[in-house]
Amino acid sequence: MQTLPITTPTPASQPPVDTVIHRRQTRPVRVGNITIGGGYPVVVQSMINEDTMDIEGSVASIRRLHEMGCEIVRVTVPSVGHAKAVGEIKQKLAATYQPVPLVADVHHNGMKIALEVAKHVDKVRINPGLYVFEKPKSDRSEYTDTEFQEIGEKIRETLKPLVISLRDQGKAMRIGVNHGSLAERMLFTYGDTPEGMVESALEFIRICESLDFQNLVISLKASRVPVMLAAYRLMAKRMDDLGMDYPLHLGVTEAGDGEYGRIKSTAGIATLLADGIGDTIRVSLTEAPEKEIPVCYSILQALGLRKTMVEYVACPSCGRTLFNLEEVLHKVREATKHLTGLDIAVMGCIVNGPGEMADADYGYVGKQPGYISLYRGREEIKKVPQDQGVQELINLIKGDGRWVDP
Repeated sequence: MQTLPITTPTPASQPPVDTVIHRRQTRPVRVGNITIGGGYPVVVQSMINEDTMDIEGSVASIRRLHEMGCEIVRVTVPSVGHAKAVGEIKQKLAATYQPVPLVADVHHNGMKIALEVAKHVDKVRINPGLYVFEKPKSDRSEYTDTEFQEIGEKIRETLKPLVISLRDQGKAMRIGVNHGSLAERMLFTYGDTPEGMVESALEFIRICESLDFQNLVISLKASRVPVMLAAYRLMAKRMDDLGMDYPLHLGVTEAGDGEYGRIKSTAGIATLLADGIGDTIRVSLTEAPEKEIPVCYSILQALGLRKTMVEYVACPSCGRTLFNLEEVLHKVREATKHLTGLDIAVMGCIVNGPGEMADADYGYVGKQPGYISLYRGREEIKKVPQDQGVQELINLIKGDGRWVDP
């Protein structure tokens, strides 16, 4: 994904400030018709909450998400029966809508489930802490080297058939570590820490590499933002040190709902993206899955990583404002929100207007009571009565050939 540099004026004695996010170099991993990593745009994901055995309901939910811009959809697969149902879902999507990249979520002791569902999906997500489940012992005080080796061999033998299946089909795997479900021996060795999360992921990566399989995406999710940030940063560093270049799937798990759930997810995801870490994201809300997609795109738009909607620049309003800024911004947004790739500024007065909106494509500025000045970039184009402002803005965009009907 290429981003255009933003030029920031600086004193002649100083070098220009780099305002472009330079993303970590990662290998491309194909998931259906979507590519994660490799410089491609950051991919948006979500997960349906229907029972996968409900074929009609699952197809409808996947379609709704995809039509909103969700590029990869995850489904839960708790049994072999569910795995077979995913095959029907895949077929029905292709027959009644279009192929949609699907990811299967496989958890406890899931070898048989994973092998079945790998026939039908584009990527399988496994959780290292649960895929080969180690039943905790209440009286355990340590793990011996022999126990470590035995468990490692058991993991390899259990994982091997799935790796070979995905490798031979040209499909992908997500190694999805969760802070809340680390294996017992990782907890004994590293504690409930980001280090334990990273080592858990690396153990599975090495097994995959030993079987000549590198179509991997890695995630290290936590419900606490500081833990999530530390885990991903450490993972990126460890991979860099080891010469690994696997793309990272970002998310704050169990973020909750409402305003705080959105803020919490943004705090984690956007912080890492701003550092150049992350190739695909999911905002996990305790709400309808469709509510997650606008948050994802807003994060990417705010960081300049994807341009999927109009960017609105608006002042916070003050005593100098010459019209009801909130009301006018709403009207401008409603009239233009279907457009793509434009920056539109709505400014309440002339004091800050032209300067603050200098990077906008179009400006709507209050210069005198009852009138609106319309700008194209830094150039004032016309002054119109306030009640005609929104329509004249539309006419200006149309005149420039940048308008499309909703």
